[in-house]
Amino acid sequence: MLTSGQEPSTREYLDRIGVPELPPLTSPFDPGYDPATVESHLNQSAHLMASLKISMACWMVADEGATRRKLGAARTAGVPTLAGGGPFEVAVAQGELDAYLDLCTGIGLSGIECAHGFTDLPLDPSELVRVAGDRGLQVQFELGEKHSGAFTAEVVDELLAEGEAWLEAGAARLIVEARESALGVGLFDGRGSFNAELGDRFVQAFGLDSLVFEAPSKYSQFAILDHFGPMVRLGNVRLEELLRVEIYRRGLHSDAFANPRLRPAARERTA
Repeated sequence: MLTSGQEPSTREYLDRIGVPELPPLTSPFDPGYDPATVESHLNQSAHLMASLKISMACWMVADEGATRRKLGAARTAGVPTLAGGGPFEVAVAQGELDAYLDLCTGIGLSGIECAHGFTDLPLDPSELVRVAGDRGLQVQFELGEKHSGAFTAEVVDELLAEGEAWLEAGAARLIVEARESALGVGLFDGRGSFNAELGDRFVQAFGLDSLVFEAPSKYSQFAILDHFGPMVRLGNVRLEELLRVEIYRRGLHSDAFANPRLRPAARERTA
């Protein structure tokens, strides 16, 4: 019961209806929004963000002052920032990895995604993690190619071995590719259906905490949460979709409320 004059809070109400307090588990991405938009989302939702991906190469061609302003706002909010994997691949292909890492550090990023989704990667994971770490950059590695279609069981065999090598080298997490469509890529077939059996193989090998599943669409977000439950990490969620993902994660969405894995636990009432 509230005492006289005490204002109710959303957190207290969520406790009353059985919604647990969760750590930040979603890594949304900024596809090139203006600084004011990013700042507003950070003001509203920083406590829900495991990290913020500054996506694609947009930050390289935007006004540098605007990019620094966004990164500074995330830093003030306590949200780590990552550069997407595409610029990394281009830097490696062009023979300018050192310059790229220096740029990421200098402009204020916390870490980078590494991948070979559309290029070759002739670098040893341990060496790459070392040179990034020397600059204070965390490394996450993305599993899967961007243009080779949905995963098969044989492809997953190869990705599990690759992921193990990157974790042993010191990568912070592994990202399971789904691009910006979740159609005909990674764990999603050409109709967008989620392959839960193959998804389970990644979790069995690495555990939920070591993985980030890209989930760029409403269906992919809901399918992954339905299957793995509220503690799964999601990435490639657009900033404006973050709150929808988080109400689903907590069983506050009508569809999630029907799922026993997500529905808030009922509190016992005393007489």
